[in-house]
Amino acid sequence: MSSIFSSELFIEFSTILIFLLTVPLASLMTYKFIKKKGKSQLYWSIGLWLFGLGVLLEVLFSFNIYNAFLIKTYLVAVAFLVSFLALGSTALLKNKKIFNYYAIFFILSAIFVVYSLIVSSISNILTNYVVFGILPLLVVISSSIMTFPAAATLIAVALISYRKTSNKKMLSIIAGVVIVSIAGSLYIAHFPAFLYYSEFIGILLLWLGFI
Repeated sequence: MSSIFSSELFIEFSTILIFLLTVPLASLMTYKFIKKKGKSQLYWSIGLWLFGLGVLLEVLFSFNIYNAFLIKTYLVAVAFLVSFLALGSTALLKNKKIFNYYAIFFILSAIFVVYSLIVSSISNILTNYVVFGILPLLVVISSSIMTFPAAATLIAVALISYRKTSNKKMLSIIAGVVIVSIAGSLYIAHFPAFLYYSEFIGILLLWLGFI
């Protein structure tokens, strides 16, 4: 049974489906930004488009289309998307000082991530058509420094917003963000398709939260 869920055909179908679900949501958030001109909508829109880019690259990987530039682009998208979503969330607080502090952290951590990818050599790390290999330590450290605080910020702001408004959509956003943020850690030996389960569930929860 596990061979079916880790097969090339299943992974191709899963990545294409997730991509088709992501693009309309990213487009909707971009439309909301154009209509309202809000900072939150802008950064959430960028984050969702980066998620879409990451899934599009997963589609290419599922067809065994792979090179060093594509994998580094994928790692940038995965790291930056969580931070842009967090940046959008901090804008909700209407606190300029907190927003500026996080923006500075975002810029510095982004520089570190880009530097780590430039100086690191990454070979083919595809296993069963998905990214499932050992990354250079510097890349792991820089990505962790960027994404873990971003995920914590997202959860904290969503909880604060929920306490203030009792808006149940915030609970959906919290769950969706957590699942999307930790998707990469859900790889399990001989069952790497867990990545796509988490991405699929995460994007559905984000749909429920953002629309």
